[in-house]
Amino acid sequence: MSAAIRQLIAHAEVRLDPDPSRVLAQLFVPGQELVRDRASRTSGVLNRILALPEEAVDTTLEAVTARFTGRHRDLRATLQAHYERVAHRVTDDTALSNERRLLIGACFTKEYSVEAAALFNPSAVAHPDQSGLERGAVRFVLSLRAVGEGHISSLEFRTGVVGPGRNLRLDDPGRFLDAGQHQPTTYDRELFLGKLAEVAADEESSSFLMRRLPPHFENAALESALSDLADQPETRHGAARTGQLARHIAMCNYDIEFDSTSPLPERVLRPHSPSESGGIEDARFVRFIDDDGSATYYATYTAFDGKQVTPQLIETADFQRFQMRQLSGLAARNKGMALFPRKVGGRFVALSRWDRESNAIATSPDGRAWGSPTTLQTPEQPWELIQLGNAGSPVETDSGWLVLTHGVGPMHEYSLGAILLDLHDPSRVIGALREPLIRPAPSEQDGYVPNVVYSCGALVYGDQLLLPYGVSDSSVRFAFVDIPLLLDRLTVDGPWK
Repeated sequence: MSAAIRQLIAHAEVRLDPDPSRVLAQLFVPGQELVRDRASRTSGVLNRILALPEEAVDTTLEAVTARFTGRHRDLRATLQAHYERVAHRVTDDTALSNERRLLIGACFTKEYSVEAAALFNPSAVAHPDQSGLERGAVRFVLSLRAVGEGHISSLEFRTGVVGPGRNLRLDDPGRFLDAGQHQPTTYDRELFLGKLAEVAADEESSSFLMRRLPPHFENAALESALSDLADQPETRHGAARTGQLARHIAMCNYDIEFDSTSPLPERVLRPHSPSESGGIEDARFVRFIDDDGSATYYATYTAFDGKQVTPQLIETADFQRFQMRQLSGLAARNKGMALFPRKVGGRFVALSRWDRESNAIATSPDGRAWGSPTTLQTPEQPWELIQLGNAGSPVETDSGWLVLTHGVGPMHEYSLGAILLDLHDPSRVIGALREPLIRPAPSEQDGYVPNVVYSCGALVYGDQLLLPYGVSDSSVRFAFVDIPLLLDRLTVDGPWK
């Protein structure tokens, strides 16, 4: 690293490591944890519990509550809820004592360590609440990719304060985790049309279905329209498949809400939909300011179903209720979409890596349906010969849109770089670093995936960037970047020829 780059960067002493003691109590159905044999063993387990004498039920439940109560906010409520999920398999529920119901719930519960394997790939945005801070300080929300058993990724949060200067403090994350409650949602007709077209659904059946739905609708309206479609199998031969695809799309779009009393660092977004069954990965949060001055938090993230990756969108106003939505269009493919923090020319704008190796840009009228991308930057420098991508949403400056990038080079080493886009025409690159801004230091080379530094978004405060970054897919470190010096370097280097 050159002296010119070294003077741009200062590292904080703060470091985040995975904590395997942060656990959720989740539903567990015996038998379904096996890969090849997915048959439930519910009946056998229930019969053995029902055969226990009451004294054994009491002593077993007492032992369970003694060992696990301190690890969860309300363990008994969780056990009761899990019992209710399987109670339909009990012949005579009224004959059971409350203790036996709770023991059944315990036998259908397992702890899941959200951070058991790794904690990395952070993004930072300004917190909705900036009250009570000293001058020059900013309270922030940090999103994190947490990897647990089975290499399944979830989305976690931390909060903290940065500034004045290079002071950095992270808040206590709390000891309990909360996965929230799923809520009824409203669907978008245009999104359904776009997604049905992408999977080559029967056009006639799709049109028939969509004509029976308003621009925004709920599940009851969808099921009614699907029933009408199913009544015409003789004349609409694609009806059955179109119905299956429409229900799949519906399951991939949902809302989740957390109790207002649960602290933000204890909230976890766990995979819920079919498109996320393999994990929720690499959320790039941005505080988006609309034309009327209102602020909404968006995050593009990678939904992984075990085979395919797809960019999807999170929307929230308060980090209490989250809308999880699909995206459509050519630019909404592969990993690494990142939204701009405001519209440009009256349209939503996003960075895309739709071709898996180059940085591109695309626009959308609504932030959901994305058109054809325009390539911004292709791999050219030695440290990015394999592929390029962004490292979070662009930062607006008087000099242009500052974009942190990542490049992959020899030995599959990930480094962080930067480019500068024209403020009024962000499809034009006006500056690019010739060398990495950050590359793995010797102390950062070892981890779950070696030789990686990676970020999903930095926070502007004053003339500084707080740049959180993942270290070898294992932990998180923080750097401070001097924005004026970085912009000077980008201006001197100019665009690549």
